[in-house]
Amino acid sequence: MKWPTSLLALALASPLASAASSATTGKGDDTPTPDKDGKYWIHGDGLSAAFIPYGASISNLLFEDQYGIVRDLVGGFDNASYYSVDKQHPHFGGVPGRYANRIKNSSFEIDGQTYKVAANENPTPANPDGIDTLHGGPDGWDWRNFTVVSHSDSSITFSFEDPDGKEGFPGEVVSLITYSLTGRDWDFTMVALATTEKTPIMLSSHTYWNLDGFANNETNTALNHSLHMPYGRRRIGVDNILIPTGEILSNDRGSVNDFWSEPRQIGAALQDPALLGNCGFNCTGYDNCYTIDRGNQGDFDWRGDDGPVATMSSAWSGIQLDIFTDQVAFQVYSCHGQNGSMALKQTQGATDFPRTIPKYGCVVLEVEDYIDGINNPQWGRKQVYGPLDGPYTLQAKYRFSLTSEH
Repeated sequence: MKWPTSLLALALASPLASAASSATTGKGDDTPTPDKDGKYWIHGDGLSAAFIPYGASISNLLFEDQYGIVRDLVGGFDNASYYSVDKQHPHFGGVPGRYANRIKNSSFEIDGQTYKVAANENPTPANPDGIDTLHGGPDGWDWRNFTVVSHSDSSITFSFEDPDGKEGFPGEVVSLITYSLTGRDWDFTMVALATTEKTPIMLSSHTYWNLDGFANNETNTALNHSLHMPYGRRRIGVDNILIPTGEILSNDRGSVNDFWSEPRQIGAALQDPALLGNCGFNCTGYDNCYTIDRGNQGDFDWRGDDGPVATMSSAWSGIQLDIFTDQVAFQVYSCHGQNGSMALKQTQGATDFPRTIPKYGCVVLEVEDYIDGINNPQWGRKQVYGPLDGPYTLQAKYRFSLTSEH
């Protein structure tokens, strides 16, 4: 896919210009080359990460724990070729698009016209493909290969073209995804342009985290991880198949969804009857979209002084992850859908447990906008973009440290 010069210029003139332009310079005329496993590595200060074109996915992230042992903190596969072969497709580390999360009834309306997109979740006898759309449909962005347009020692940029009508979405969308490592920070920037028609756009990063590197000899779950979301006092209300109802619910102090008043372990409420159904019908855990309510701050600097929107840490490894973003919502998924059938990478695992990801063995943290905002106009979210609207943008910084340093 070749980007029109005007579109590339528009993307780089967006609010992401400083990050994207530094990455797209790359190695000049050098052709980006992956390693023997088809992965492109970038490096920071004690932090290294590997990416693949399939879904513009992160496949490895290496960081030393409090004992000086290098841990691989993200779920993925050993070889890039397996991502397109795997039948479970857990959205390992990819960019879900062109619309992340769920779309009610696989439909939406733009300027009075109703569009029907491909369904791929919650099949019924009458609707064998499903009754809603998850992460862009059965052939969404993270099922397809992106193009590596630049690669340096510290950054990589992917481009992508989603044609008009793909999965039922109107209009063409072109996108640039840039990942960079600076010091102990993983920065990513996402730009997407609607080039021909108005269309929904909402992206995210669907990374599976285990801050113990799946190597904890005391537990093979991530329920021991502590999570704090200081701005997450509310969440999007959903029905029993996780489709938004239009309500914005309060996360009362001390409730199972209270991660704002103080840090708490993800598994702290696992035995609380109130957690049953929290992540859908007969489901115990988390698959919830928490709002990031910073409105009372007025103008805020999302990168630093106002603090992270989420902090996750593990006392076992001593690794802490702070997340900063310009987005207004944050999805937390407790990996209750894992069942031990997904193998770990060679860089992961503990001798006391099977080399697979068990139920609750990881946590997915997704920066994004309000889920299914296209079907809930009362929220006032900007999620439909046309050629005259300029680019959709997403910015985030994931900062790694040791708890002993704080």
